[in-house]
Amino acid sequence: MSQYLVKTKKRPSQDAWLTEAWADPSAEKIGMYLTHCGVVRGSAKALVRYGEAGTKPVAGMYFSYDEEKVERVIEETLALPGIYYLRVWLNSGVLVLGDPIMQVMVGGDIRPHVIEGLQFLVGKIKIECVVEEETYKE
Repeated sequence: MSQYLVKTKKRPSQDAWLTEAWADPSAEKIGMYLTHCGVVRGSAKALVRYGEAGTKPVAGMYFSYDEEKVERVIEETLALPGIYYLRVWLNSGVLVLGDPIMQVMVGGDIRPHVIEGLQFLVGKIKIECVVEEETYKE
């Protein structure tokens, strides 16, 4: 396991992550940090992403991830231009509305690189590394 994937059940503090990042040797290269915290929402993915009418409200979800795939995506993200620092935390198990799904932080040299790095990291994790099974209200 790399230093970049945080393995705890409880979501880490973003303030603590920033404090750690500022103390990291990479800090002198970094001009920006971005964070993302995805949560379980009440609207079905089919509705918000694809406009499918008639979807039931979400009650929660089952969430899991493949650690090896996440590690590979972390390595790919660190290879992007200007990206020097990452933290990734993923939840797992049965989640309810409002529960955190994932938290990531990307640090890099300039805004365009960091925005691209965050989109790349979150997108690849969501597409290649996780299983999300929504449960619906009756």
